[in-house]
Amino acid sequence: MPYKAMHPCGHPGCPEIVPSGQKYCEKHRAEHKSEDIRPGRKNGNLYSTKRWQVLRRQVLMAHPICQICGKAIADTVDHVTPHRGNEELFYDPGNLQALCKACHDRKTWNEDKNPVYEY
Repeated sequence: MPYKAMHPCGHPGCPEIVPSGQKYCEKHRAEHKSEDIRPGRKNGNLYSTKRWQVLRRQVLMAHPICQICGKAIADTVDHVTPHRGNEELFYDPGNLQALCKACHDRKTWNEDKNPVYEY
């Protein structure tokens, strides 16, 4: 049975060849480990916890209609203030709102395009 082809390390300028299924060589794997985690998930995958699933269900049941447009069925729970990995803010029920996907995507795009910096 043939093997998948090896490919170059994903680190810019690195000539090492790595097996299929790996992105970086041994030398660069530790440097890029944080890239494997999406922003806001530095404390683990918060969105897959039982606590989040229960809280999400409660918010969607309490607010079945999008809280921005008021027309569509809410299918996404949004953080009013982006949590950026802060677990306390992530699980705060007062920081959550039920949105339709279109409103959530628009709001998130605007937040990512115009970030708020706190010093």
